[in-house]
Amino acid sequence: MYTQPFPCISMRILGLLLAFSIAVGSSAFGQSPADDRGFIVRVGDDVPEFSLTDLDGKKHTPASLRGKTYVLQFTASWCGVCRKEMPHLEQDVWQAFKDRHFMLIGVDLDEPAEKVSEFAAATGITYPIAPDPAGTLFYQIAGQKTGVTRNVVVNDRGEIVFLTRLFEEDEFREMITLIDQLTQ
Repeated sequence: MYTQPFPCISMRILGLLLAFSIAVGSSAFGQSPADDRGFIVRVGDDVPEFSLTDLDGKKHTPASLRGKTYVLQFTASWCGVCRKEMPHLEQDVWQAFKDRHFMLIGVDLDEPAEKVSEFAAATGITYPIAPDPAGTLFYQIAGQKTGVTRNVVVNDRGEIVFLTRLFEEDEFREMITLIDQLTQ
């Protein structure tokens, strides 16, 4: 004789619950499903909470950065596209805007501080860079295995205003124009 596994719940309700859980995807864990570029966050969202300590020992949080426009630049030493983009970030973003209410922070995905330090020296960057152990911040921004070459532009109120993926020149120029406008 067949018995229903949950006698108090009809099969119709079980079906609806299953459909809902599939539709929700990873949001059951507090995250939206990744978009077609692998982002979990969207323009207009508040930046997720984070605490990063850069190689100079300075701590960066959304609260400490409030009042500044900033870019979280996700990178890793093994990423060729990151290495190509970083000199442009140094020259066209950091050097251009560092004297305004602006901050650029490199966020190195899951590498030890020693490796991050060697990477920063090899690329010649002077902007702060911080290890992101286990990808704690990265995986609040982007889905698993979606690539690290990303920039997240955050306005002075802590809202995400622009997202880049890979190093596309038109998108990069658009990001620079926006940073210029936000830091006037």
